[in-house]
Amino acid sequence: MSDAKLVLENVLNYPNPFTNYTEFWFNHNKPNEPLEVQVQVFTISGKLVKTINQTVQTTGGLSRSINWNGLDDFGNKIGKGVYLYKLKVRSTVSNLSSEKYEKLVIL
Repeated sequence: MSDAKLVLENVLNYPNPFTNYTEFWFNHNKPNEPLEVQVQVFTISGKLVKTINQTVQTTGGLSRSINWNGLDDFGNKIGKGVYLYKLKVRSTVSNLSSEKYEKLVIL
């Protein structure tokens, strides 16, 4: 892996499908750097329902400290179904960023 890029791999949420709790996991190539992480959850039609902003610090290449309770930005339970999420990660040290889209399912 090149240090000139922020590489995201194995982006997933677990458990998936979920009812009221899930964690966002990803592998990256910037251990020991503070990473600004943004997770945005969208309906299939593209409506943004939830934004999570969190800074994570990992000693290795796995982050799994971001979790979500299935509530939207207003604190309401969102409906069952398939959603898309965008995971965006930026290193505060190198200012490199990367993003990935994945699907999640709420039961």
